[in-house]
Amino acid sequence: MPSSAATPSRPAIELRDVHLSLGRAAARVHILKGVSLEVASGEAVGLVGPSGSGKSTMLMVMAGLERPDSGVVRLDGKDIGAMSEDALARFRGARVGIVFQSFHLIPTMTALENVAIPLELQGRADAGAIAARELRAVGLGERLSHYPAQLSGGEQQRVALARALAPNPAILVADEPTGNLDETSGESIVELMFALRRERGATLVLVTHDATLAARCDRTIRIRSGEIVSDGRETTDAALAT
Repeated sequence: MPSSAATPSRPAIELRDVHLSLGRAAARVHILKGVSLEVASGEAVGLVGPSGSGKSTMLMVMAGLERPDSGVVRLDGKDIGAMSEDALARFRGARVGIVFQSFHLIPTMTALENVAIPLELQGRADAGAIAARELRAVGLGERLSHYPAQLSGGEQQRVALARALAPNPAILVADEPTGNLDETSGESIVELMFALRRERGATLVLVTHDATLAARCDRTIRIRSGEIVSDGRETTDAALAT
């Protein structure tokens, strides 16, 4: 008689014994030291730790923006280490949304054009319509034709969030998404990011120094000197201390 037990779903993100060093010769630094981690599909995870601990580098490995020296990285069950650069870029563009602290908007393009970029790279004929919809979703329906210099910091980060979500990625990663914003704008971005993540069922991984923001995640992972030193569901101010 077949078992009635449910089949466990595969992790959205899986790292196995990941090592990464940066720099050359005497200046080479071992950043990640045998990191192993699983993030479940739909889970929200906060990466915290002192400056220089390796948390942003770990996020870049998870996003497929940095290739480790050794170890295995799987996103949605796919071993991205086995992909060519072109294949990885296509996979990342379709499956991973990325929000940076510094927005990274193209200054000569309007908000609509900035959001449409990843869709155009996928050959989507409806890129403009989707971009407009995403900008309305983040409250910028009246700012479609504005350039980054005409937008506040909070509005620019909303454009960056809309751009990250436009391809409807399974995984959303954010590196200090409120780091360049004032408190009010930062709170607004956090509320929006978590609301959109819930609506779409995306997996969220974010790097933050903000204890309140980390505590909103399902799980908080503390990193020190390139290693995971705690992996739990509660965050305290002490765990974030530098």
